[in-house]
Amino acid sequence: MAEEPLVIAIDGPAGAGKSAAARLLAARLGLPYVDTGAMYRAVALLALEQGIALPPDEQGKARLVLLARHLDVRFGGTPASPRVFLGAREVTSALRREEVSRAASLVSAVPEVREELVRRQRALGQAGAVMEGRDIGTVVFPQARVKFFLTARPEVRGKRRYDELAKQGVKADLEAIVSEIRERDLRDSTRKVSPLRPADDAMVVDTSDLNLEQVVEELLKLTHQRLRGSARPDLPANKT
Repeated sequence: MAEEPLVIAIDGPAGAGKSAAARLLAARLGLPYVDTGAMYRAVALLALEQGIALPPDEQGKARLVLLARHLDVRFGGTPASPRVFLGAREVTSALRREEVSRAASLVSAVPEVREELVRRQRALGQAGAVMEGRDIGTVVFPQARVKFFLTARPEVRGKRRYDELAKQGVKADLEAIVSEIRERDLRDSTRKVSPLRPADDAMVVDTSDLNLEQVVEELLKLTHQRLRGSARPDLPANKT
């Protein structure tokens, strides 16, 4: 019997350190890295460029679904330095803009958009990957043998985002960022479709008081522990 591809699901709220940890973990294990949030951000970017009001009315929802169905998104680069393309246009930096982040949360609440993008995400991960998002362990790959839910205190997550913007030369208000994070947490965790929550068998890791290297080391340790004694106890060689 062929070995089942290894999917490592990493979920959690914004600012918990999912992206950096998932990228580094994928690089260490020699697995592909899939940022599912980038797909929602890509739809959000197109919606903003096309003037679709958010949150959308019924006509707007129909337009968002069409954008998702015809989304020409591609991933390139390496796990340590991923790149995202819409057609021939690189949008890696554009997807991280604050207005795109806000729009993505509203776009992701449209059930038909989620349905289409989940289908694509399953196709991307079917050969094995470290997949990062908000519903990987609960919806996209509930059968994944390794599931993590990364979290951190809202104040810590807000400070991380504030520092990230400062490095980009963008002025921001820390209190406003923390407030927006709390609002997004509430919106994501109470939506009717795929609410943000840990899978029942997910390993919860609080990153509030850990640096990136410590988070990745913890994820590696827990991954080995979870797979130990399974049908596939061996992992790809650690590439550090």
